[in-house]
Amino acid sequence: MRRAALILAAVPTLLTACTFVHLAPGASAVRVVESPPAGCIKRGEIEVEVTHNVAFIERNPLRVRDELETLARNEAPGLGADTIHPLTPPTAGQQRFAAWRCR
Repeated sequence: MRRAALILAAVPTLLTACTFVHLAPGASAVRVVESPPAGCIKRGEIEVEVTHNVAFIERNPLRVRDELETLARNEAPGLGADTIHPLTPPTAGQQRFAAWRCR
């Protein structure tokens, strides 16, 4: 009985560790490049953040990186941007991107 209570108490905590970041409408057209694109107009900078650990357990760094990129792509259309590139590496679940209008 005690074991079942422990498992039931842990389930909500484990479920909150599963974050699902979905691509917003219009964000699928946003390109991600490795360096500042030539001939484009800078529209601003984007800072995004996701949970990088749960109860002192680090999340998969690739999943964190993908979620940060998806969040940045979701923000880009609001700035009138169609291209982003990372300004900083992902650190503690945070990352900064530059937003550009190229098309």
